[in-house]
Amino acid sequence: MISHEQRMQKKKSVVDSHIAAAQEERGVLVVNTGTGKGKSSAAFGVVARALGHGLQVGVVQFVKGRSDTGEEAFFRRQPGVSWHVGGEGFTWETQDKERDARAAQAAWEVACSHLADPDIGLVVLDEMTYAFKYAWLDLDMVIAKLLSRPPMQHVIITGRAAPQDLRDVADTVSDIGMEKHAFQAGIKAMPGLEY
Repeated sequence: MISHEQRMQKKKSVVDSHIAAAQEERGVLVVNTGTGKGKSSAAFGVVARALGHGLQVGVVQFVKGRSDTGEEAFFRRQPGVSWHVGGEGFTWETQDKERDARAAQAAWEVACSHLADPDIGLVVLDEMTYAFKYAWLDLDMVIAKLLSRPPMQHVIITGRAAPQDLRDVADTVSDIGMEKHAFQAGIKAMPGLEY
């Protein structure tokens, strides 16, 4: 029978070999997608991490139209953060495809300025996947811009149903599933947890 110490030595050897093999340094494209809660929250956790390392951060929200969220209230006060709420609200609330498309295109213009700026180390494109689902933005055009960004710039895109072409060019894809959600049990969206 293999001892715990032998298993950990074997595991350490495997992990150390992976660390030794990973030598490339460049910006990473991350996609947080899926039906579960936490896609944007995970991205905002990385915003805190990036700020802790002295990176400049640009956040562009594509759907969320409210500006009373806890994350915005906190991060807008931090030096080094540019925060843009570009959405008109959830599509079932606006019910105006043309207005939503114009808002997404305006948000994309802000995003493009961040994606062209080598001084911005992290760009978060929150709820951007809906811009592809509703054809507000051309996916090929967005992918081309993402691939031509400054070499050390990280990007996180959040939202449900990320298209396969976007997943294919991403370096990291997290598909966050939902087992259950408090809302399904009749619990309101609570400040500090949901927004």
